Order: sequence, then structure tokens, then C-alpha cells
Amino acid sequence: MTFTLSNCKPALTGVVSLLLASFNLNAQTIIPVETANNAMVLQVAKNKDLGIVYFGKKLNNQQEYIQIQSQYKQPEDYTNQLNSAYTSSGSRNLVEPAISVTHADGNNSLDLKYVSHDLKKISDDVSLLTVLMKDPVYNFEVTLYYKAYYKNDVVEQWSVISNHEKGTVTLQKFASANLHIQAKSFYLTQYHGDWAKEMQPEESKITHGIKTLDTKLGTRANLFQPSVFMVSLDKPATEDEGSVLYGGLEWSGNFRTDLELDPQDNLRIISGINNYASPYALKPGLALTTPAFWYTFSDHGKGDASRKLQSWARNYKILDGKGSRLTLLNNWESTYFDFNETKLAELLKDTKKLGVDLFLLDDGWFANKYPRNSDHTGLGDWEENKQKLPNGIASLVKEAQNNEVKFGIWVEPEMVSPKSELYEKHPDWVIKQPKREEYYYRNQLVLDLANPKVQDFVYSILDNLFTKNPSLAYIKWDCNAVIYNAYSAHLGKDQSHFYVEYVQGLYKVLERIRAKYPTVPMMLCSGGGGRVDYAALQYFTEFWPSDNTDPLERIFMQWEYSYFYPAITSSNHVTDWGRQPIKYRTDVAMMGKLGFDIVVSKLNSRDLQFCQDAIKTYNSIKPIIWQGDQYRLANPREGSIASVLYLDEAKSSGVMFNYLVNNRYDEKSRLPILLKGLDAGKKYTVKEINLYPDAKSRIDGSKTFTGDFLMKIGFNPDVNSNRTSVVLKIDEIK
Repeated sequence: MTFTLSNCKPALTGVVSLLLASFNLNAQTIIPVETANNAMVLQVAKNKDLGIVYFGKKLNNQQEYIQIQSQYKQPEDYTNQLNSAYTSSGSRNLVEPAISVTHADGNNSLDLKYVSHDLKKISDDVSLLTVLMKDPVYNFEVTLYYKAYYKNDVVEQWSVISNHEKGTVTLQKFASANLHIQAKSFYLTQYHGDWAKEMQPEESKITHGIKTLDTKLGTRANLFQPSVFMVSLDKPATEDEGSVLYGGLEWSGNFRTDLELDPQDNLRIISGINNYASPYALKPGLALTTPAFWYTFSDHGKGDASRKLQSWARNYKILDGKGSRLTLLNNWESTYFDFNETKLAELLKDTKKLGVDLFLLDDGWFANKYPRNSDHTGLGDWEENKQKLPNGIASLVKEAQNNEVKFGIWVEPEMVSPKSELYEKHPDWVIKQPKREEYYYRNQLVLDLANPKVQDFVYSILDNLFTKNPSLAYIKWDCNAVIYNAYSAHLGKDQSHFYVEYVQGLYKVLERIRAKYPTVPMMLCSGGGGRVDYAALQYFTEFWPSDNTDPLERIFMQWEYSYFYPAITSSNHVTDWGRQPIKYRTDVAMMGKLGFDIVVSKLNSRDLQFCQDAIKTYNSIKPIIWQGDQYRLANPREGSIASVLYLDEAKSSGVMFNYLVNNRYDEKSRLPILLKGLDAGKKYTVKEINLYPDAKSRIDGSKTFTGDFLMKIGFNPDVNSNRTSVVLKIDEIK
């Protein structure tokens, strides 16, 4: 779902879904939003207020939802709006609103009342509920959307805000979703970071007041604060126990999530586009569609919630989520900006020798007046550098074909170097305050994607590459800078729309690219994991978690990312970062979409042989990693061993990765690791794979174990300082 502006239209109509039904009891309308295991129940009061009366495990008898509220003996709600399904401001409400407006006459009040609802069955798995609400005084409407994915227990929620008044209404806040949850206590898991330090978790008890997770960076929005989070109910959830909600916003710009513990000790969650510096003027007859906020809930711990979310993502949100991916060799860490056709020709031969699918040419291939020989120049001048590549990209694509590999290329199309021809020709295309000194992030500025001419230019960068090189097989789309001195020359005096229209412009470009080039794999990169969300991933096949490729650090990062994103989306490269042996580095990278960024010619014969064999091994097991269920077995933050299992749907084949993450005091896998997800009645073999050349496994692969034994007693991978990384293949005996 993306944020759009359109002419006002009535709410959707459709057939009543078996997954979503409503009924009237005691003159009150009850509207349950149900999935396979969960329910979020809306109730229309006699005065037409719409509230949330329940969030949690669904009841077997829907008729009993009406009895829930009577069981809560809480302090008085003076406003009768604490549990509002979409809280407005300026009338009775005294807590954080989901929507706040200023009408054309200057009035700041809004009071939304239930009008009607419609239910539509989209497929056997997906249903859509729409609830129309209207202010009784002003001709102003909000339609709430609840899209329920039954099997995976995922719900997407968004709002359509419609102005039928005669004058312009200014939206001061315009959230996508508003949840109300009751429990004894709440625990928030949030994330923070910086470049090369992505996805650092923090857990804390939610106390009274408002906890806000947000960003104001404009681009690269997740640099300091990712938009995803978890909330545990009653006690901190573990991997396999406890009630936990996961949530996140499908938006690639400024976001804001407010978590408010209200006077009744209940939790209110409001999420949407950050209204920072963004009051939105909604003209008469227009409607605004906000981005979707997704959430899932499980009472079986974090692991169950993440498997539901990963399955949903593969099936519904990620471009080609059920498809395949290309392994690659990247030149960045082997050459940086210092390369030419001769060097690249050798690297293309190395690509074939290594055995991967594709060679990726990274930064530095473009610009002539201001050659891209460092990160100080050339961004925006997307013609091949004649000194480095006198025969152009086409000759490299052909050379790749001669070596029986594919060719991909890096671009950073949203950015511009101050020292570039583009900047000289079109300074009005650049985001910068006209009266202030320019301030740079990575020696560059951001192009103004709110401007349709800039959108055309950015689209043309990729379109020209594909037009000239039809065999181009892969794009790495980078976005390294944040927005300083936010100002759009195109928008003129209407700067309050800038942060929103920038992201809208980005999506317009990506939609055009995907309309013409629907199947080309593209990596979503933003100086690492600065832009990872389920709106962007509808256009990309994978993302780059971090520029930090130290395998020890990556174990921790990939662990946290995996709560929210499936392995098929995570681009993991083997590099020279860290001090671990090549086997350790490769094993870690195999827990996702494998790639290499090493100097193949400098590998000794045994390391090269290992990499070649590892790629063959990976090709045989990658369907399990990409499409299987993931079970986290041993948390690296809780001990000296990290262990992760990927298991196919039939529970017949699995891959178990085990790592030593602390080698102090002769640490090792002292105890067996309990496996999960297996069929207790089946018999399995456990064999070590991905061995270094001439190494002999200490695992006896001829022994058999029942799933019951492996899940109750466990299996010891025999990880120690001499065996720091162990990969096990688990197969059913048939």
C-alpha cells in the first residue's frame, strides 16, 4: 500500500466474507476482524462511536464478543474515546489522536461517527473490511480499511481521508492505524543503529506517557530507527512462549509510531507517516490514502509470529517472493573506484571460476567531466567513464556472456554530487535551502523526486541502461544520503507536502520501472539497511542489511532482521571483513541470498576449492533456506553458540547452521541444541555438510534419530574453537 491522492469515492462494497462477519446485539453492532487464530473486534456504540473492544486470540463463539467489555472493571473513561478505532482530536478526546485537522473555517475539532461497513472476500485467504465514518457537523469522512490474511494471521490497516467540504482542510496528523490492547503490562522491543550497526535491539517495559518511534531523515529513513517493533503482553515473550505483536509501516520515508499507556493502563498504538513539518492541505473533492500498517499476533512466542510474517511476505509482499535468486560476485571490496576494462575482464573470469551466476559492477563506472574516482564527484552523470570503460557497459555485458555469467550494475539514481554536470545544469532539481549553506552526507545531495521532471530523469537512468544493454540482469539501487535543508524548488511555497511527495515520487518511478521491466532482480540498498520496509520490497527482490559484513556481526544483525523479513530477501556477501576463516564467513552468508565480494585471485587453492564446493552445496539447499520455516534455536545474545534451523514444509529436510560467537574460556557447544518443528514420529539422519577440503566431520551421519528425540534431547553440533562453524543437513529416512 502506498500513500496516494485521489478523487473522493464511496467505500467499497462486496460480499460478506466468512472470515469477517458482523452482528447486532443490544442495539450495538459488533464487527470482528478474524484470522485463523486471532481477532480484533470493533464495536459501534449507541452514539455511533467506533471502538476496539478486544484484541487477541479469537473466540470460538463470535456471539460472546459482546460480553468482553463487562469483564473489565477499570477506572472511568471520562471521554469514552480511549478505545477509539481511529481517534480524532479537538472534541472530547484527551489522548494522542490518529487524526487531527484544521477546517477551512479555522475550527480544529473532528468527531468521527460510524456510518456503515462493507465486507469483501478477495480470495479464499484474504478479506477486506471497510468502515465508513463521518463528522456530523463537517462534510468530512474517513474510511478505515482492514485487510485480513487468514492463514498467516496478518492484518494490514490503512485509512482513506476524504474532504467533501467547500474549502481546503489541513491534515495536521493523518495516521494509518490505531490499535487498542488490554493486558496486565506491556514490553516494547525496538531497534536502533547507525551505519554498520543496524538492527540493535532494546527491550523495555512500557510506562505511562507516550513512547514515540520515528524518523525525520526523509530518505534512508531506517538509519537510526527502523520502523518495525514488537510488543509483548503480560511478560517479555521468548522464542517459543508468550503473547507478542509485531508491527511495521509500509512507507519508505518519515514514519511515526506512538505507543501510549493510557489512564486505564491499556496500550494505544498509532502508526503512520510522520506529520513532522508535513501539514497536508487536502483540497475539496480529494481523498488521501495513507500507507498500510501491518501487524501480526501470536500467543506462541516470537518464533511463531516471525514464521507467519515470513510466509505472508513471501506470498504477498515481496517481488517474486516464491521465485529464485542469483548468486553473485561484486567488485566493490576488491577494487573500490580503481578499475578499468582489463581488471574487470579478469574479475569476470573469476566469476565463472568461482561458480556464481552473476558479476555485479559497483560504484565508479560513470561520469567524464567530473570522473567518479571517489565519492566526491560524478553522481548524476550516468554516462560510462570513457577512460575506465572506453567500450562502454555493452562490452562488459558481452564479456560476461562469453564467460557464461550474467552482468549487473550499481546505480544511485536519487542522488547528485555538487561537483557534477547534472548539478551545474539543473541546480533547481536539487534538494537544498536557497538561502543556506549546503550540507553534505557522503559528499552528496538528494534530487527532488517531488518534481515530475526529476522522476522522468531517474526513470531514464535505468531505462537507458536496459535499452542499451537488454541483457543486463541485475540492478543494485543505492541511496546513501539523508535529506538536509529540506526544500523543493518545484513545490515553491507549498513546502509542507515535500516529505510526503518525495516518497510518492519514488514509488511512481519504481512503478514505471516495474511496469516495463517486471522481472529484473533488484537489490534495495541504502548505505546498508537504511531503507527496508514492505512498501519498497514490492519493487525489489532483496535488500542489503548492512555494509558491515563482518560475519560475527552479521550473525546478530541477520538474527534480528529475520524476525520481520524472510531469508530470501537478505543479501549476504562473503568479504574480507572480520578475522574468521573463509568457511565461517561463507556459512553465515548462506543464511539468505549468497554473494561474494572478495578477490578470487588471492584465494589459496584450498579456500578457492571450498568456495566452489560451497556454492554447489548452497544451490542444493537454497530452496529450504529461502522457502522453509525458520526456527531460531540458540540466541547469540544469550550464550556462546548461535544456531538456526530452516525446515521445509513437509518437515522432511532441514539445514541447521551453528556458530561459535564467543571463544573465551574454551567455549563450545557443551549441551545438545533442541531442534524445533520436526515431525516427532519421523526418523532423521543428521549429516555435516559444507566441509573444508580434506576436513573430516566429527558427526556420525549414519546414525538415526526420531524427531521426538531431536526436539526433546537435541543434537550437539560439536562447535568449538577448532570447529567454529558447523552446517548440518537433516533428512527424513523414507
